[in-house]
Amino acid sequence: MQQKQARRLAGTCMCGTVRYEVSDAFGYAANCHCSKCRRTTGSAFKPFAGIEARELAIVKGEADIMRYGDEITHDAHCGVCGSLLYSLVREAMYVHVAMGTLVDEPTIRPSHHIFVGSKAPWFTIMDDLPQFREHSNG
Repeated sequence: MQQKQARRLAGTCMCGTVRYEVSDAFGYAANCHCSKCRRTTGSAFKPFAGIEARELAIVKGEADIMRYGDEITHDAHCGVCGSLLYSLVREAMYVHVAMGTLVDEPTIRPSHHIFVGSKAPWFTIMDDLPQFREHSNG
């Protein structure tokens, strides 16, 4: 019996220099309010979806990616427009895809807020999703 393969989602930076594909098989999604995510996105929080790194493929603009960090933990930005595309995490085993760069609609939605203990003081969380001071327990 053949296993059904997850559909592929397209993603891109703001200027279109870097394009990627990722399986619509994310394991988790959250809104991160840590100061690093706020600064790298220029927003109150970063909505992200996590998946094994092997499920993401750069299909255009690999040479134009700027990586901040090292080989096992970094943020990947477009070197032309600066858009944050994804973060390599968990000893390079997973990526946290910046959901705002997805062109196609994923089936997953953020299920909670993390690092609420360091959220922007001018931002009020208005939804009923669970909130965690740091990482979630899940």
